Amino acid sequence: MAAIHSERLDLIPLTPDFLRAAAAGDTAQAGQMIGASIHADLTGSKDVFELRRRQIEDDARFQSWSLRAMVLRTGKTMIGHIGFHTLPGADYLKPYSSTGVEFGFTVFEPFRRNGYAREASLAMMNWAAQTHSIREFVLSIRPDNVASQRLAEQLGFVRVGSHIDDVDGLEEVLLLNQKQATRV
Repeated sequence: MAAIHSERLDLIPLTPDFLRAAAAGDTAQAGQMIGASIHADLTGSKDVFELRRRQIEDDARFQSWSLRAMVLRTGKTMIGHIGFHTLPGADYLKPYSSTGVEFGFTVFEPFRRNGYAREASLAMMNWAAQTHSIREFVLSIRPDNVASQRLAEQLGFVRVGSHIDDVDGLEEVLLLNQKQATRV
């Protein structure tokens, strides 16, 4: 599987072996697997890494949609991760989009407020649109996550509902239809 490239980032697919090492806190081994140094904040994503590893092992088709490391091309440093939550058209998304796909991202604290989440989000959505003709994207964001709410608004996402997440509590569900968006 090829990396997705943006202006400053390489979005490198994370294999089950990487996800296993990262979940175990072995940042040295995980870093070797992707050829990048890894910030200590990586260990805060253990549950996500385990979930995505199980999804890939259950259905190999999910690998290209799953998590990718956000790696700064200059300096070869993993600054966060981004990925789709499922394959497109998941049943739980039907009330909002019958063909869309949900994604999420994490930028590690020292690298925030530099436009990396925006850049990675655009690259992932463009990949899905160009490679798989996906035109609808979903984000679920806590109302108090002001930075992510602001980014979603700038990208053209609109609120279409809300739900209670088992981990994060109340989240707003936001939808972007690329056919109607002017900013993507």
